[in-house]
Amino acid sequence: MPRPQKSRRICCYPDYWSFAPDQDKANDMVTMSLDEFETIRSIDYQGKTQEECARDMNVARTTVTAIYDSARKKLAAALVEGRRIVISGGNYTLDNTVSEEIARKGNGIMRIAVTYENGQIFQHFGRTEQFKLYDVADGKIINEQVVGTNGAGHGALAGFLKNAQADVLICGGIGGGAKMAMQEAGITLYGGNMGSADEAVQAFLAQTLVQNENPTCDHHHEHGEGHSCGSHNCGNH
Repeated sequence: MPRPQKSRRICCYPDYWSFAPDQDKANDMVTMSLDEFETIRSIDYQGKTQEECARDMNVARTTVTAIYDSARKKLAAALVEGRRIVISGGNYTLDNTVSEEIARKGNGIMRIAVTYENGQIFQHFGRTEQFKLYDVADGKIINEQVVGTNGAGHGALAGFLKNAQADVLICGGIGGGAKMAMQEAGITLYGGNMGSADEAVQAFLAQTLVQNENPTCDHHHEHGEGHSCGSHNCGNH
């Protein structure tokens, strides 16, 4: 029986999840896994050695070499053959970016996260400095907690929520990349909301909260300006 493959530790989710030739006329699609993307980000973007990347990802250097070679071949195929790159899936675990003050939720508990500022739903996901977490059991709130974020960029915030064991996110505006990150993290998104955070959660529990199909923020910072995983404090353990 083959040994189970060891999960590769990645820094955070990407801020951008797909790339295509001009006018989106790709001949075909190539899927790059998140662990493959992590080697490109670490080695080619951050300039780390393969040994440093392997340490950050908690795998052997030979494993990183194989992942990196696969990722580079996919990049080459996309550039030369005009194929669309989609980042998705892979055998990975997220770097733990959650404060120790956030308690692990128990069995049967739903955790709702809301972008939060002064009791209101903060309107720009990529710039939120706080989430309010609501733990729900049997349709009732049993615990509430306001927590500060410690990442930069939409992908890092998505990873923060996954590690915080959030099941649902209620927010205002949110960009397409962050929406993809929520989907990858298995977090149900209720975007495009405003007003009281507490009232929005009550509406969710009453099944009256609207699930906006296109809650994209029109402001420039929701499209990545000033928010990059490259500035996140990755790999410093």
